[in-house]
Amino acid sequence: MTEDDATAPPRHASSKATSLVIRSATAEDALGIAKVHVVSWRSTYAGLLAQSLLDDLSVEKRTVRWRQNILSREATIQVALNRAGQVAGFIATGSCRETDAGNNVGELWAIYVRPDLCGQGIGRQLHAAGLASLTAKFEEATLWVLEGNTAARAFYQREGWQSDGILKRDTIDETAVTELRYHRSLRP
Repeated sequence: MTEDDATAPPRHASSKATSLVIRSATAEDALGIAKVHVVSWRSTYAGLLAQSLLDDLSVEKRTVRWRQNILSREATIQVALNRAGQVAGFIATGSCRETDAGNNVGELWAIYVRPDLCGQGIGRQLHAAGLASLTAKFEEATLWVLEGNTAARAFYQREGWQSDGILKRDTIDETAVTELRYHRSLRP
């Protein structure tokens, strides 16, 4: 993450009654990000991942991990804050983590919104901020999504991402999963 003005995300206000500010995450946001991450995983991945994995997710452990991620500055992490200053969602972007990707390829690493706030445009606003960050540094971008996560796949497709047909099979806590890679150009 850089503090350069060229990559600073724009501030957004929701068209709904709730006003939002989207800004770069600070170490103080780690707890709020972890809470969103855990509740989102439990909601989004119910039926897709082992329930024991979802039940065992720890806000405390995720807080430590997100604080480290923020402080490392390996990723650009942005948060959507409500009027009370609480994290409503977050996005993390950075260099593509695939070993065969060129330096011109970025990646949308994660985007999550509190489930009770879905459908209010927060995800679109976070996505726009993340895309601006990626566009400032890269020519194209990828992301990975679980094959069974149809809501996320539809969201990404609405936002201009396309599956490129690349599959990755993995195991998450003894659950076999298939992830699909999505791709988009960041240049007109």
